[in-house]
Amino acid sequence: MEAELWKQVYKLVTKMAKGKTLKRATYTDGDIILTYMWAVINDRPVYWACKKSSWPIYYRRRLLPNPSTMTRRLRTLQMQRLLRKTEHHLVNLFPRSVCRWIDAKPLPIGGCSKDKQSAFGHAAACIAKGYKFHAIADKNQGFVCWTVKSMNHYEPKVAAELIPQIDHGGYLVGDTAYDSTKLYDLASIKSIQLVAAQRCKGKSLGHRRHSPYRIRSIELLDRPFGQSLLTGRISIERMFGNFTSFAGGLKPLPHWVRTLFRVEMWVRAKIILYHLWRLQNYERKSA
Repeated sequence: MEAELWKQVYKLVTKMAKGKTLKRATYTDGDIILTYMWAVINDRPVYWACKKSSWPIYYRRRLLPNPSTMTRRLRTLQMQRLLRKTEHHLVNLFPRSVCRWIDAKPLPIGGCSKDKQSAFGHAAACIAKGYKFHAIADKNQGFVCWTVKSMNHYEPKVAAELIPQIDHGGYLVGDTAYDSTKLYDLASIKSIQLVAAQRCKGKSLGHRRHSPYRIRSIELLDRPFGQSLLTGRISIERMFGNFTSFAGGLKPLPHWVRTLFRVEMWVRAKIILYHLWRLQNYERKSA
């Protein structure tokens, strides 16, 4: 599986990079990204991928950058744009769905870690230190919009950053954490109907102002259609499960992936692998 996935990575990165590089640079942008992706797909640090002994025999003729070159080049704006461009290319291969889902997944690290950009916050039924992966997912396109924040960031606050970045129209379904008047109004600007489970189900709304889109969400949830939307939200949990379980997927953050920049770049590389894995499965089923 890893060998097939790597072939797809090599083909895609070579196509997206198109020989681009910095002026007077020894290694192209594609060389840097491929070396990093080799480390990510094998869950190894960057310096491991800079050794020829870490590569299959038929790849050892390639010149490999040293770790300091990798660190310097990966932090450039041009390299980050190339990673985002590669990810968006895979997302846009499929048409969007009418219904999308929003949720967050904790990425805990050790409590004794000296990472100053991580923080303690609510994880899965516990308090943990680390980061959190916030995502808007589409059944066809996968993770269409996402960000990584420290664990103490409140989910509705991060959702307010993600919602303006997605396409207009359709439904966006979340759990009780997203039942916020501010989010309903924000989604309506993009002609999106947010549907979220009520926090205090069965109780009156009180006398404060409520978004008309929140009231519509409550009305939808009283109907079979609205209930089917809410029931379908479990699909994002299934996507999180697949994201972490396939070969090359997002395992617990290794000890060399610390600070927000490195965590975000590691997650982006894993998402590229995940989308390629989904594409492989789709092509296999279509054959």
